[in-house]
Amino acid sequence: MLLVLVSGAWLTPGVFAHHGWGWATEEEFDITGRIIAVRLGNPHGEVTLEVGNEQWVVEVGQPWRNADAGLTDELFQIGQTMTAHGHRSSRPGERLVKAERVVIDGRDYNLYPDRKS
Repeated sequence: MLLVLVSGAWLTPGVFAHHGWGWATEEEFDITGRIIAVRLGNPHGEVTLEVGNEQWVVEVGQPWRNADAGLTDELFQIGQTMTAHGHRSSRPGERLVKAERVVIDGRDYNLYPDRKS
């Protein structure tokens, strides 16, 4: 049992460090780009945007959160322009954003309606 607890304590920081909001900056961040890749599902979806000569990964919600916001899988079309409002990674050089809200075709999809922006 002790071995399991020690192993869990050693593995947990790396496994769970990314989830939640602790890895992101507190400042609001907006980015707009063209969708070039999509991976939807748990623990959250990821949409890759081409922004100039860079690629940015935008974390969108879990399937239930996207559905609650009215954001269907069909809206994430390759070539579609998307704006993400949220928080970027605090790691220098990491092009990763956790979206609180996305805009597609001029329509807002609020993933976290109870979170104060």
